[in-house]
Amino acid sequence: MPLPAKGRSVASESQSFDVVVIGGGPGGYAAALYGASGGLNIAIVERDKVGGTCLHRGCVPAKEFLETAHIRRTIEHSGDFGFTTGELSIDFAVSQQRKNDVVDTLFKGLTGLLKGRKVTVFSGTGRLDANNVVTVTDGADAGTTLVGEHVVLAAGSVPRTIAGFDVDTKLVVTSDEFLELSSLPKSAVVIGGGAIGCEFASMLADMGTSVTILEGLPAILTGCDSDVAAVVQRAFKKRGIEIRTDAKVTGHSPNKKGTKTTVHVEGADDIETELVVISVGRRARTEGLLGDGAGLTINEKGFVETDGSMRTANAKVFAVGDVVANTPQLAHVAFAEAIVVIKTILGENPVPVDYDRVPWAIYSNPEVAFCGLSEAAAKERGYDVIVKKDPFGGNSRARIIGDTDGVVKVIAEKRADGTAGQLLGVHMAGPWVTEQLGAGYFAVNWEATAEEAAALIQPHPSLSETFGETLIALAGRGLHVG
Repeated sequence: MPLPAKGRSVASESQSFDVVVIGGGPGGYAAALYGASGGLNIAIVERDKVGGTCLHRGCVPAKEFLETAHIRRTIEHSGDFGFTTGELSIDFAVSQQRKNDVVDTLFKGLTGLLKGRKVTVFSGTGRLDANNVVTVTDGADAGTTLVGEHVVLAAGSVPRTIAGFDVDTKLVVTSDEFLELSSLPKSAVVIGGGAIGCEFASMLADMGTSVTILEGLPAILTGCDSDVAAVVQRAFKKRGIEIRTDAKVTGHSPNKKGTKTTVHVEGADDIETELVVISVGRRARTEGLLGDGAGLTINEKGFVETDGSMRTANAKVFAVGDVVANTPQLAHVAFAEAIVVIKTILGENPVPVDYDRVPWAIYSNPEVAFCGLSEAAAKERGYDVIVKKDPFGGNSRARIIGDTDGVVKVIAEKRADGTAGQLLGVHMAGPWVTEQLGAGYFAVNWEATAEEAAALIQPHPSLSETFGETLIALAGRGLHVG
């Protein structure tokens, strides 16, 4: 039963719920599903489709295209295994349709889950007003008012844009428009060398597009450990991806036919290209989220401030996902935050999310995965560290599959006697490392020492052996690794 809305001055037709969630993306629908499993009566207000950016315009469709690129690479190198193939071509519209089929299937599954757990979904944009009233301001349910004993803000984010590059869906796109392309350009400039930019650049290059990355900072993948980022940069250059760092773009000039444009870079040569992909991060979608008397505010950068339980300045209002200040904009982080919120509402004393240790995954070629502190970050925090690195070149499974570019790097706190103590970070680049990070994540989060983690046996032959070998060496005596 919903908790009563005592003492609230709202219209009699308002509907009351234990929890009203504004936004149906990963954080929002996770809160709804987890809360409904705990017996709470929950409503979601979603402006588009449940699943949010991650399902419809982000994680899932992007990875489908990256898998298409992986299939192409496999076919191109099939001659190494004795196969004979003809001229290789791709109908990208077919890949686009496959992506849509994958998304539609997952969307139907999520819709069914919400319905099965009796979560009520309202269509439109939600606004939090005074007294925990949520007003649906547009859409099919415009004018509806809901009262939540608790409210969860999960409005998500949108791609950032930059001055001089108006998005026109033809020559200039963000990730939203990129994922709707029906054909691939022959050339592309990706502005931004972070995780999303590197994924798009990698996919395009593998599909035959000539790619240039323009990054304003001194290196690509600046959030990654420098040794891991260096592996990706070398691999990109080997595949013909041009990388310009410390690059400041000033605008672009389309040709008369509108088929190409020239990107202007301060102090450097212009670049003519068929497509410009803007990949400079995402901003919180918090405009219009709060009405008068909501009991909290948006900070100067457009985010919502929370404490460790994801509670805002209004004790009855929580926030999760991309709207939260100073946290990673990752779907799985939003899932974890949603669980913290529901456990808090139910009085179950949850463990707060440790943002230093969350897992990261970048699905470029080569892949990147890491958790915990980088070597530089550990030293900045005052740790005396001991580090071991092991390339994938000596891994038998990597040799078997023909993919040996990569490295595993493990960082531990150095004890007074010079041996490796507690693990601080695990950083990987190479084949399928996004599927290998699990063991490293457990080890770092359970505060294992090098000896404890090294005692775990890795199957042979497997890619995960490189992680195991690195740990054995870190613990004092290497097997294959010195």
